[in-house]
Amino acid sequence: MRKRLLPLGLAALFFNPSVAQTVDAGRNGAYETSGIRAARAAEPAAPLTLTAALELALGANPDLAAAGRELEAVEATIIQAQVRPNPEIAASIEDTRRATRTTTLQLNQPIELGGKRAARITAAERGRDAASTELNAKRAEIRAAVVAAFFDVLVAQERLRLAQASVELAQRVTIAASRRVTAGKVSPVEETKARVAEAGVRVELTLAASELASSRKRLAGAWGNPAPRFERVEGNLEALPPLPALADLNSRLAASPNLLRARIEVDRRQTLAEVERSRRVPDLTVSLGAKRNEELGLNQAILGVSIPIPIFNRNQGNLLEALRRTDKARDELSAAEIRLSNEMTAAYERLNTARQEVESLQRDILPGAQSAYDAATKGFELGKFSFLEVLDAQRTSFQAKSQYLRALAEAHRSAAEIEGILGEASPSSTHAPAATKP
Repeated sequence: MRKRLLPLGLAALFFNPSVAQTVDAGRNGAYETSGIRAARAAEPAAPLTLTAALELALGANPDLAAAGRELEAVEATIIQAQVRPNPEIAASIEDTRRATRTTTLQLNQPIELGGKRAARITAAERGRDAASTELNAKRAEIRAAVVAAFFDVLVAQERLRLAQASVELAQRVTIAASRRVTAGKVSPVEETKARVAEAGVRVELTLAASELASSRKRLAGAWGNPAPRFERVEGNLEALPPLPALADLNSRLAASPNLLRARIEVDRRQTLAEVERSRRVPDLTVSLGAKRNEELGLNQAILGVSIPIPIFNRNQGNLLEALRRTDKARDELSAAEIRLSNEMTAAYERLNTARQEVESLQRDILPGAQSAYDAATKGFELGKFSFLEVLDAQRTSFQAKSQYLRALAEAHRSAAEIEGILGEASPSSTHAPAATKP
């Protein structure tokens, strides 16, 4: 009897669809896990463009790789959600004496009721959608960070070049002051002032070099390289990003990855609530087996059905928790809409202000400051102006150029922030690489 029933039970176990799905899922998971490895990227030791920096970051950023792994992991939850309950084999022996022994072999198969499997699969699919949206949001965030870091390096390069030019000009003034002191035309105090001013400019040069080194490391860190290899970055710093209408930006905000992620989270929480609601319906267990009565010499078939009675546990606590978490997701969606709208407006205002500042500096301030400094320097060399006038003109010119670089940096940084919010390519990233104007 047992020889006839045992193959029946083993066949039901190994040919069950859920077992086959589990085996296939294990094989697929082992293949996918061994097929992808995140690795650091090293850029070539050459001038770096924004396009190349974006390609490096999007291909080797560790945070982006982690988000991709999460998506792969969530894909596996769909496989698990599709499997059905495993059957159960039960055996029992009544009485230890052979002559009066009764042996029972039974196969039990749970059958899910209440749409549990469908609700489980839907919830897993919403989880996959959430992970996919998270990956898109992370990609947009990294793209915006790379654009901002790239223009920070570009600004730091220009600031270093400005500091070097200021040092050269300060050296010219010091040499001129020294010659006039030697000729007895001015007091030695003038030469001392010139050397102090030159020392102050050299401090600015040191700070500019340090800032450039830090910004280079931040940019290279976007693709996991702790030691930057690129010589410099190449881009058109003075090509300002365009300023779209705020109403247009707000209309595009509705399709941003961050808001889409919040909406999908609401849907996912709703599907999880449906899963908990389906669990209130008890599952049915169908039993099939045979009993051997040695005392009577009879084989008896066993057919049975069992179902729990939901008197005490109706899954009411888990369902209530899922419903409250759904409400929380809705509140978080409302908060995200307000927060992103405020951030968009603030970034828009900063971009608008920076553009106006750059245009004003280009049109009025920079030409006047440079002209005044050139005239003061030439006049000092000819003995027509005092050193204080030269020093004041030099300070004014340096401050105006520094303010110009800060305004350019703020404009590109604000455009990159808008890109990160919208999840789209910013106007800055669409500029064709070009050498910065001297």
